[in-house]
Amino acid sequence: MRISTAIGFFGPAAVMAAVFAGTALAQVANGPDAPAAETRLAPRRHGPVKIHGRRPDNTVDSENWSGYAVTGSSFTHVTGSWTVPSVNCSVTPGTRSSPAYSSFWVGIDGYSSSTVEQIGTDSDCDGTTPTYYAWYEFYPANSYEIASIRVSPNDEMSAQVSYSGSEFTVTITDVTTGRSYSKTESVRKAERSSAEWIAEAPCCARGGAFLPLSDFGMVLFGLDSTEVNNTNYATDGSTSGPIGAFPIASVQQIDMVTSSGAVEDTASALSHDGTSFSVTWDSE
Repeated sequence: MRISTAIGFFGPAAVMAAVFAGTALAQVANGPDAPAAETRLAPRRHGPVKIHGRRPDNTVDSENWSGYAVTGSSFTHVTGSWTVPSVNCSVTPGTRSSPAYSSFWVGIDGYSSSTVEQIGTDSDCDGTTPTYYAWYEFYPANSYEIASIRVSPNDEMSAQVSYSGSEFTVTITDVTTGRSYSKTESVRKAERSSAEWIAEAPCCARGGAFLPLSDFGMVLFGLDSTEVNNTNYATDGSTSGPIGAFPIASVQQIDMVTSSGAVEDTASALSHDGTSFSVTWDSE
């Protein structure tokens, strides 16, 4: 059995440690009254991309992802940053049985493989009530809310996924509040064949369909909006740098569509330095 330890706090609070059974856990929060570290988000999942098609301009249409992916081999590191968007729940209120969701994350795998190692935030509509939170997932394992990080609209988030030995470590920091959280796990069959910066409609509604996409307006990823340095970077066996540093053939610009092809949201072109982009909501 592996030992897990929750460690420490920013500011003057004393360093505390707790030992849990299970996987390794490192958590940083603002004070000793922080809530429990994580809560399972059953049955929501943030799975691999579902490709709908490819357009003449080489943009990929997906039924659950939008944003950017880079493909390659032996990815060991990916960083990302974004500004938490505010949702308009008067437009996409969802229902009691099926709220509307939008997820924003950085990760390794999932574009051309069956696992996803990822960490991010959600901007959801539970009826007409907006909800915001951070989460992580080592898909196909369950996703978990990170209860020790209080996410608010317009918070600047910075996140990374790294691989060392046989383990992945996911880390997220709310730059605005200073709260941070990390989790380390092994993932069977992880190919490390892609890295991603994604806005997602998670799964699953009845019959396995993707859930309604909340109206998040626009989400901004990268240095231009967050002023976080060395962000939207990735490292694989041959390239290390921002999205735009990867070979053109390996950079995948992704827009989200419904199963019938109606546009749900669209990703902008990359900024001139290859670090930044936006995703704009179009429809639920």
